[in-house]
Amino acid sequence: MYRFLFRPKWIGFHLLVVVAIVTMINLGFWQLRRLDQRQAFNATVEERYDAPPVPLDALLTPATDPADVEWRPVTASGTYLPDELILIVNRSQNGRAGQNVVVPMRLDDGRILLVNRGFIPLDAGNGPDVPATEVEVIARLRHSQERRVGQLSDPAEGDLDIAQRVDIERLAPQLPGEVVPMYVDLIESKPPEAGGLPEPVIAPTLGEGNHLSYAVQWFIFSLAVAVGWVLAVRRSIRTRRAADEADIAAGSPPRPRPEPAV
Repeated sequence: MYRFLFRPKWIGFHLLVVVAIVTMINLGFWQLRRLDQRQAFNATVEERYDAPPVPLDALLTPATDPADVEWRPVTASGTYLPDELILIVNRSQNGRAGQNVVVPMRLDDGRILLVNRGFIPLDAGNGPDVPATEVEVIARLRHSQERRVGQLSDPAEGDLDIAQRVDIERLAPQLPGEVVPMYVDLIESKPPEAGGLPEPVIAPTLGEGNHLSYAVQWFIFSLAVAVGWVLAVRRSIRTRRAADEADIAAGSPPRPRPEPAV
């Protein structure tokens, strides 16, 4: 009665079911891992975002792992270098397209700190001129940005005044000094920014997204495939059993059955 389950067509069907179930379960757990990562990110931002500012050199030392201090507010002082201004394009904020204005600042010890002064909508041009004056800033530390799959690339060589991201390693060779290994998003400065532009960079979205619902959907799909396999096997068994009973009722022994369609 059950030997048909070991025929080549059925073995292929069993393997397909197993592969589908394993794949869907793994996708479900992948979404749960994404959820854990998102929750950890949210907790980190919530803990650090509004912490009291501390001096840059007290927090970011040569032994510091940037991941341990990202989003922390720091204070620094120096002089903007307006001739080295870099526009970070293809940005969006509050539903508007625009660009971020990054200006190198020469710190008192001669190092260069990249300061993201904020967002400028496309219809506002490049914003007001950057004064080459000494400033004191309060800003949040940020990781150097890396290109992700599908994103546009910057030219591999040459100086950039327009870039796709704040890639410190890529930008450092064109700057007149040693570059601090993290950049900052400006919160406020003294003297203050004038004219309302650039706009301060907004806080990151801290929602958990749809990872949990996607995980549940993948687990439901895997269960549906398993149930479908059970129903297919039971249907084939019932069909074969009914045919055998009909042969017996007709006074003839059960006949070999053609391999059923799965």
